[in-house]
Amino acid sequence: MNLYILKNYEKYEKNLFIFLISSLMFVLGYNLFHYDQIYGYDGEAHHAYVQNFLNMYLPGRTTELSSTFTYEFFSPPLPYLFPVFINEICKIYIQPENIYETCRQAYSFANILFQSLLFLLTLFLYTKVFKHLIKKKYSLNISIFLLTVIFTANYRAIGMLRGEIYVLLFNSLLLLLFIKLLNNNFEYEIKDMLFFGLTIGLLALSKQWGFLLFPSYFFLILFIKSKSEKIQYFKFVSGAFFIGFLLSSWFYFSLYFDYGSFTTFNRESIPFRLTNQPLSFYFPIGEEVSMVFTKPIRPYFQNQFLPVLYADLWGDYWGYFTFTSRALDVGRNQLFIGDYLSRVNIVSIFPTLFLLFGLRIGYRSLIKKIKKPDDYFVIYLFFAVLTSFFGYLWFLISYPVLPTGDTNKATYIIHLFHLLGILGIVNLDKIREKNQRYFLYIIGMLIFVFFHNLSAYMSHFPTQ
Repeated sequence: MNLYILKNYEKYEKNLFIFLISSLMFVLGYNLFHYDQIYGYDGEAHHAYVQNFLNMYLPGRTTELSSTFTYEFFSPPLPYLFPVFINEICKIYIQPENIYETCRQAYSFANILFQSLLFLLTLFLYTKVFKHLIKKKYSLNISIFLLTVIFTANYRAIGMLRGEIYVLLFNSLLLLLFIKLLNNNFEYEIKDMLFFGLTIGLLALSKQWGFLLFPSYFFLILFIKSKSEKIQYFKFVSGAFFIGFLLSSWFYFSLYFDYGSFTTFNRESIPFRLTNQPLSFYFPIGEEVSMVFTKPIRPYFQNQFLPVLYADLWGDYWGYFTFTSRALDVGRNQLFIGDYLSRVNIVSIFPTLFLLFGLRIGYRSLIKKIKKPDDYFVIYLFFAVLTSFFGYLWFLISYPVLPTGDTNKATYIIHLFHLLGILGIVNLDKIREKNQRYFLYIIGMLIFVFFHNLSAYMSHFPTQ
């Protein structure tokens, strides 16, 4: 049987991919009719942003600060443009007595559909990235699918009125433009720099988490051996980021002029000290730690950094999607959801270890004496993972929320896990070259995890 699978995998690979994509489409379609964006993180504040968008951004509409309209005032505007457009169109046709709630439901539905399409576009761009990165005759689509779609946090990002899906989209576009630059030995035209810079600007106008991706483009300069290529790359990246600055800086300057900080937030920061968080934040302790694999929902193991992040990545620790903590009376299967999510966390140990194992690919590229374009790409991914992880850790330490730690949400840094997934795809391809039997075992395990966790990808709120 194993020999048969080995010989016929490529023959049936296309059909398997179609089946996996069909499963994803089913999940996205199901969530479209079973989730309302008002249930999302700070849902009311994000909807207030949409309702007051024109007051906040059109000159002469008001003299009040944007913080008087919503406590999400610090969020960049790009993710709100589409729902605002739907909302304003809706207001033209709806009777005044029903206008607010009816239009809110309309743009919530439309925005989930729109963000689902953006997610599918992101996956498509990933396939383009790997066609330039790994030039093989066989397809990598199944590996790309399994190591990016498998995260439960994806589906909260798609369903909620937030900017993280835009971060994924524009980062995938940046990666595509970046690998093309590397394959061209850092040679570029002005239009390449312009396109790269515009994408940086759009990323900056999507969500502040996108800034965690930027430093690694400059770190890479340190590892380019050729002086001429180093100068060429420095000119490109400096020019591109200047264009991005011109496109996006108006928003951050407005925050500075109104609130005194480019990085203003709806909570006060405190000076960075490790003691801002208790010891249990860094080192999980106590009997509740084991509940990551028995009852991984709040309030258990609260404010323990890695356990909460793990439980929220693969499950729904905070209870805004699968575990309906805000609507236990109407949520489906809520008496048993903790037990199911515990099994989700157990089977997800395998992909977690595999993703972490992929970091060695980045380290190996880092220490190579002679580096190829794909090595530079992997080095960027490696540093982007590190800057995203430690940047997020800095945020949690600088803005502690005690005792709950409710700013620790995997959805906020979903791009970090996609970067790990991309490293994992590179690693999986190397395994495929060396030992196809191991490759198929890994693919089989990832498929098992995907379908086991499928219910976690689906909203457990009632039909809208």
